[in-house]
Amino acid sequence: MTARVSIIMPCHNATAHLPRSVGSVLAQTYADWELIIVDDGSKDQSWQSLQNLAAKEKRIRVFQQPNAGAASARNHALREARGAYTAFLDSDDTWHPEFLEAMVGALDADSAAGIAYCGWQNIGLGEGRDEPFIPPEYESGGKIEALLGGCRWPIHGALVRSQLILDAGCFDETLSSCMDYDLWLRLGTIHRLVRVPRVLAYYHHHGGGQITRNRARVALNHWRAQQKYLKANPSVLGALGGKRIRQLTAGELLHRGYDCYWKRDLPAARKIFRAVMKQGYGTRADWKYMLPAWLPESWHRWLIGLRDKGAQTSDGQP
Repeated sequence: MTARVSIIMPCHNATAHLPRSVGSVLAQTYADWELIIVDDGSKDQSWQSLQNLAAKEKRIRVFQQPNAGAASARNHALREARGAYTAFLDSDDTWHPEFLEAMVGALDADSAAGIAYCGWQNIGLGEGRDEPFIPPEYESGGKIEALLGGCRWPIHGALVRSQLILDAGCFDETLSSCMDYDLWLRLGTIHRLVRVPRVLAYYHHHGGGQITRNRARVALNHWRAQQKYLKANPSVLGALGGKRIRQLTAGELLHRGYDCYWKRDLPAARKIFRAVMKQGYGTRADWKYMLPAWLPESWHRWLIGLRDKGAQTSDGQP
């Protein structure tokens, strides 16, 4: 018998997190689901753990492939999926027990909607960065501009009609991050979105090698996804205008570069600043910050030290 919802989970060296993530699926109040997990060349005990889970729960199906990345693993799982709806959950994140019930209800209630999305919360960041967040209502106007600026829900904060994903060509395996943003940009701009204003998805931060820890890679892949979309949809340039497009693309990249700079992630900031300068973007003040990115990193750090020392002196500090 075919489940109504297919849950797609890529897994790579996630033995420590699987009980929590899979447990949040097993705890769902909506039970008509299948969980398809693809082990993406794990070197720990993930495959053994997955086989044990599948032996205990018939709704869990597991597959194995050589390491090829999260996009490849998700596409593998999508080829095995049979549900009318698709949800994505990474092997180290979780859902509220009512996630599927609420999201399925939202799409069932709106036959014209292609994607339901919900609120989410970071877990484990600390320092006031774990506040729950409800994304905006995109259908209220300016949806393409808003989505081009950035998608405000995580990959596991949405439920999609499965056929739409297949029609769109699934995940772009050339992207090492932001492949979910690329998919939402392609789907969300042409299909109706319905918001579920509840926090139902949880993004767990830990000390592992999470993709989001590489700020430069995320920033540059976000920009590449934007460029890919604009190339496929040239009419957007005419609708929004070149200046606004530059603000949404190069301007967002510059913003992310500054974020890295002030957090003193200098290697990431330097990569991003160089990409922004290649586009000729930024004010004269921006370029004063960016230009040292062409110098050796040790020189760049020395200049920052001088600037910081000068700022302290001007503030009356010893």
